[in-house]
Amino acid sequence: MTKADLIDEVSQATGLRKKDVTSVVEASFAAMMGALRRHEKVQIVGFGTFEPRRRKARIGRDPRTQEVIRIGASWSLNFRPGKQLKETLTGRESKRRKRAR
Repeated sequence: MTKADLIDEVSQATGLRKKDVTSVVEASFAAMMGALRRHEKVQIVGFGTFEPRRRKARIGRDPRTQEVIRIGASWSLNFRPGKQLKETLTGRESKRRKRAR
């Protein structure tokens, strides 16, 4: 799914104009990217958590020459799917939801 596909689906589901939905989607992404740029965790309940993680500097090897090289510290992004997303993907419901029926 592309951003354009997301905008189309949200527009159809809500009845809002694509122009308005585009503004909301882009503002949402900008807010999330801003938080991640500040190294803050972004948690969307039911969907998942985006968490920036710091990788320490380390020593590695050049696979061609076997020369020892220094790999600098860097940031990576980790995503953990939320419970509802996991259930959607696996087709399983939690025990708590089954009991509630």
